[in-house]
Amino acid sequence: MKKDKGNPAEMGYRQLENRGISRRDFLKLCSATCLAFGLDLNLAPKMAEAAAAKITKKPVIWMQGQGCTGCSTSLLSSLNPGPEKILLELLSVRFHPTLMAAAGEQAVQSWEQCLEEGNYILIVEGSIPTADPRFCTVEGHSFEELVKKAAAKAEFVIAAGSCACYGGIPRAGITGAAGVQDVLKNAKVLNLPSCPVKPDRLIGSILYYLSHNELPRLDQDKRPVAYYRYTLHDSCFRRLHYEKGHFLTDWNNPETQDWCLYYKGCKGKETFTNCASYWWNDGVSFCGAVGSPCSGCSEPKFYDELAPLFSNPQEVK
Repeated sequence: MKKDKGNPAEMGYRQLENRGISRRDFLKLCSATCLAFGLDLNLAPKMAEAAAAKITKKPVIWMQGQGCTGCSTSLLSSLNPGPEKILLELLSVRFHPTLMAAAGEQAVQSWEQCLEEGNYILIVEGSIPTADPRFCTVEGHSFEELVKKAAAKAEFVIAAGSCACYGGIPRAGITGAAGVQDVLKNAKVLNLPSCPVKPDRLIGSILYYLSHNELPRLDQDKRPVAYYRYTLHDSCFRRLHYEKGHFLTDWNNPETQDWCLYYKGCKGKETFTNCASYWWNDGVSFCGAVGSPCSGCSEPKFYDELAPLFSNPQEVK
């Protein structure tokens, strides 16, 4: 092991193992990231080595605006490979208002010190009220002002969840809720919309950045193409019923429980997401699998322009 002394990758692997994440599990995570981004699986070991060398050193600031804290909850509730361990324990999360032990002046000092040092990843959860600063004020400063200040020295900004990306559900209210990209006009922003954010997309995007020193290819809405290339309808297991004209109309009829949910308001035909291909919580399920029509939460027009959520689109028209 002497020859590995001072090797950033080996040091990273050892710290991963000390936190209960084996080299094999980390390699599997990087392989899944390669698969998601359409990369050659033979690159997984190189990705793992490059990411392991940086993962214990990269500071992260996680800020929360107008939202329900559901994205943080989604991260904490995720299963294998345990991205919460990587994000919250190994990436040096210097500030997270919900999870950090510090509070008050001590928390503010940690935030300010990280800003002074710079070169961190900024993750924003929740929308940014723009109609009146009093809708979200922290330590006497508007959330919009604080986000702009934090973004100034960030390497890039991740908008985690629909609210942070495009305003989400709060946008339908009176607060003038806006997404990060609308407030930070010149910042490098990566959008990861869904309500809540999908943990594998978050950790996959970070691993890609750590190993490639650049953001993955984004679409016109600043979403990683790897996760938002196709519509949910394209890969939904109910698609065959759609083609046959089998549409669920009675929730209580067990004979039609797997039929297409289009008449129940499913927005899968116009929603770009891989939810139907890569199920949530280590492949346990996704909205359509438990009988809930897609609400289109990964789209910029969610939710006000897609409401009412459970109505037959033919009747709405």
